[in-house]
Amino acid sequence: MVFTFFMLLFLPGLTLPFLFGRRFSWIGYKFLWIWSLIFSWLTFIRYEFHGRENFRKGQSYIYVSNHTSFLDLPGIRLLIPGEFRPLAKKELLKIPVFGLIARGATVIVDRSDRESKHKSLDRLKKILSDGISILLFAEGTQNRSKEILQPFKDGAFRLAIDTQMPVLPLVVIGAGKLMPPGTINLRPGLIKIIVAPEIPIADQADVSRLKQQTFEVMKGMITQNS
Repeated sequence: MVFTFFMLLFLPGLTLPFLFGRRFSWIGYKFLWIWSLIFSWLTFIRYEFHGRENFRKGQSYIYVSNHTSFLDLPGIRLLIPGEFRPLAKKELLKIPVFGLIARGATVIVDRSDRESKHKSLDRLKKILSDGISILLFAEGTQNRSKEILQPFKDGAFRLAIDTQMPVLPLVVIGAGKLMPPGTINLRPGLIKIIVAPEIPIADQADVSRLKQQTFEVMKGMITQNS
């Protein structure tokens, strides 16, 4: 009820700014921040943030995060300063109301279509060149396994090397217990989101090595803070 009511209430602010391009898209992200804050308050979900000092003002990043629950996204929006663009699967477009917002606020990809993947990659490169950060869930989907992390996909790390943009790892801890993947069962509680120091890309040319380096950093952060 909270999700749907406030999505509908803020729908003009969450959709219209994206129709007018980069000049006004920041307004849409302000509305997303307000919606995330209200959602947190009214569902008694509290987010605790660590590592904010690792954001460099004016720097664009490739944010790489784990993904355990729908509750990851409101917290990440509250944490990240300014605009960013998540890469999102096309299935989100089918969700009433939220699909309209996802169309403007994210970069949609059809994972079963090679051409769609290439187009999404080109769009992500353009977004980065415009000074806007992007967010990718490195596992590709919500983690429904018992493992701390599922194997990472190559996309984020190939993009980082191609664009020479630094990777900034984020880990979300506790969200899956409060709202398990694939359910609408929600209970109040605390979620931690931790920002690691950035991983510089200069002199890196090996996608597998960068992917493994990021995996080890994020796995260690989760293990130490769970």
